[in-house]
Amino acid sequence: QVQLVESGGGLVQPGESLRLSCAASGRIFSIYAMDWYRQAPGQEREWVATITSGGITIYADSLKGRFTISRDGAKNTVFLQMNSLKAEDTAVYYCHARSVRTYDTILAERWGQGTQVTVSS
Repeated sequence: QVQLVESGGGLVQPGESLRLSCAASGRIFSIYAMDWYRQAPGQEREWVATITSGGITIYADSLKGRFTISRDGAKNTVFLQMNSLKAEDTAVYYCHARSVRTYDTILAERWGQGTQVTVSS
């Protein structure tokens, strides 16, 4: 069974930074791409960033320059470095994995349970 576990969320003040981590566990052979999404209260879940197994990164235009996605492929872990945080960044941040190849099967996707990020003074 493949599981994604996020960590690193918390309460920070505007202008501060946070680094989120997402570790994928299970009998994983490869993961094509990993993404971060976020969902603010009362709003739809929105895509934040993507990193492929080849290291290609893509960002939501509104977050480019403040957020950086990276990946430790050997450990099936993805990170999201968030700088200059604003109150509007407050949300639950979710990790998402696409095309997860295990030693038994191929999974189209997997979601983590989310980690809360609150930016407030």
